[in-house]
Amino acid sequence: MTTLSHVEALCALEQPYRADAECDRLFDTAMRELVDYHCEHSPGYRRWLEQNGFTPERLAGLSDWSQLPPIFANYFKRKLLLSKTGEDALELTSSGTTGQKSRMRYDERSIGAAQRMVDRIFDHYDWNTPEQPCNYLLLSYEPAGAITLGTAYTDQFLCKYAPVNRAVYALRHNGKGNEFDPFGAVRALQEFAAEGLPVRILGFPAFLWFALERMRDMGLPPLSLHPESLVFLGGGWKTHADKAISKAELYRRLGEQLGLPDERCRDGYGSVEHPVPYVECPNHRFHVPSWARAWARDTATLARLPYGEAGFLHLVSPYITSSPAHSMLLSDLAVLHPAESCGCGLATDWFELLGRAGTSKSRSCAMAASELIKES
Repeated sequence: MTTLSHVEALCALEQPYRADAECDRLFDTAMRELVDYHCEHSPGYRRWLEQNGFTPERLAGLSDWSQLPPIFANYFKRKLLLSKTGEDALELTSSGTTGQKSRMRYDERSIGAAQRMVDRIFDHYDWNTPEQPCNYLLLSYEPAGAITLGTAYTDQFLCKYAPVNRAVYALRHNGKGNEFDPFGAVRALQEFAAEGLPVRILGFPAFLWFALERMRDMGLPPLSLHPESLVFLGGGWKTHADKAISKAELYRRLGEQLGLPDERCRDGYGSVEHPVPYVECPNHRFHVPSWARAWARDTATLARLPYGEAGFLHLVSPYITSSPAHSMLLSDLAVLHPAESCGCGLATDWFELLGRAGTSKSRSCAMAASELIKES
């Protein structure tokens, strides 16, 4: 296996929100090392760079990685894009809520790097509690065979940070697919409250909201979950976007109905195309970890935007060797903000998500994005 010493050194950084000149230099050398790797090992990637005016000489001196031509995340809905190490690697897919699924391959080095990033963040927030068993409500798909869906794979992985006493799935497998079981979710919460162990609730926010609404509709009294319980959400509202409520309202209801303090309710952002973890700080902002960089790009011109302006989210991280997916332009709309504007004390920039562009196949992403920005 090819040795990528700078990539490995960057991914091994212990502090997830470090921002200093040494860290920046390491990021730059890691990116140059990985770009060179993919130019050699990913068929077509060198041609892609050349077509966008990037010669080896230009790349050698590059430090503004927003200039590196990104790969559009939607490309992975149509075709696998692999390096040599991705040919027989783990394949994960997106949920395919628009009818198209992204397919990604992760070799051991790449998936291991992303998972170690999660380790560092869970350690940072003291969420890694190997001595404390927990009950789990998993707001994701009950497995039936091999797990290939990215969100289900992630939720299974997140169970490693506290021993599983008992786990209940909210999206039950019915033999043909999965369906939401609101009564089962409510019953699990009641039983977990009575048992007294910490509870970890992972997965899609929509189904947690539906469970809270069902509790209210049934006239059930509030529960008091263990104070060290943790809600860690991810995956967005998907096909339930028309019913989405603000995170602030969801967190308020979690305190009101489950007795959970605000700081124990967090959201995580990532995608099957880019599984680097972006996790809410105590102020509920998505800070960019030291292993990545982020920008917003104009929805019409794709020009890099300054702080405070909304555009497509562009994420860069030199962690992945199985695919040249180290510079990704996503269809999510975001606004980037400087670190100090958050007030939580973390040293890295943060972004707020506005929504997903391109909600129908017949409309361009840029058109839908512009409409959403105007509405917001």
